[in-house]
Amino acid sequence: MKDDSVGLVIFDCDGVLVDSEPLAMQALLETLSEAGLTLAPDLGYERFLGRSLATITAVLSDEYGVDLTHEALDRMRHRLYELFRRDLKPIQGIHNVLDALPVPYCVASSSQPERIRLALELTDLGGRFGPHVFSASMVSRGKPAPDLFLHAAREMAVEAGRCLVVEDSPAGVEAAKRGGMRVCAFVGGSHAKRESHRRTLEALAPDHIIEDMRRLPQLVGGNRPN
Repeated sequence: MKDDSVGLVIFDCDGVLVDSEPLAMQALLETLSEAGLTLAPDLGYERFLGRSLATITAVLSDEYGVDLTHEALDRMRHRLYELFRRDLKPIQGIHNVLDALPVPYCVASSSQPERIRLALELTDLGGRFGPHVFSASMVSRGKPAPDLFLHAAREMAVEAGRCLVVEDSPAGVEAAKRGGMRVCAFVGGSHAKRESHRRTLEALAPDHIIEDMRRLPQLVGGNRPN
């Protein structure tokens, strides 16, 4: 009989482990304003939430005619890291959740490795994941392509069908489903309170939607819904 129990939990980082999305959006929108493009936060979340920097810059160039220079990207990075050091907090209850998980877990994030490491270190999560931190920079295609999650599953030696992905973004939910994985949409981050965001996630039909991360351990033992 095929084993379809959860064998690995794959966490996105921003908005799932750490409450970073408003800080990241602030840094991005301020950088775009300096480049002459003003976007409303809701549109910023709609277009860029969960996307890799390579995807974001491509969209900005192709759709808005804005090409961010290396200097602008460096300023954005420094601005974001200053915000992280001042204001970044872990998602409520995440440390206890990790303690309660009965299976291995890892991180698979669209962010650059340096940013992931800093976010985890500032929230006392770095030691929880050790070397099991995977970035979109490790694959050719970022979310919503499934490449990153499939890479993480291979590295952790768990079949895709036994992975449960925890994601806050439409791009991430789509990537998990395209990879043949179960997916739990998390809407407990401070950026995810908008009803339109939840409706967008619901339309993608994730296996679960939770507002409280502390519900996650009870989901890990379950099988795919009928």
